[in-house]
Amino acid sequence: MHFRPLHDRVVVRRIEAEEKTSGGIIIPDTAKEKPQEGEVLAVGPGARDERGQVHALALKAGDRVLFGKWSGAEVKIDGEDLLIMKESDILGVVEAATELKKAA
Repeated sequence: MHFRPLHDRVVVRRIEAEEKTSGGIIIPDTAKEKPQEGEVLAVGPGARDERGQVHALALKAGDRVLFGKWSGAEVKIDGEDLLIMKESDILGVVEAATELKKAA
């Protein structure tokens, strides 16, 4: 099944956090918090303003993003746990170090 979000909503898959700390301690599943980082799978066409014009989203499929702990609605699509949230719930895009060096 293909899912297309509406308006200014995005579909995000959580990226699982490391199971070890930097000191090598293994974190059990019961002590882990849900990750606040994810990959954008699909984006809606954008939000409409008062004039009815559509403003495209700044995100695209494949972006790695950070979002708030309680952001989005959890859904299951094709057996996979995903989040649907508004673009405004996303705190920022995580860029690779190589992309940052190219911009400078």
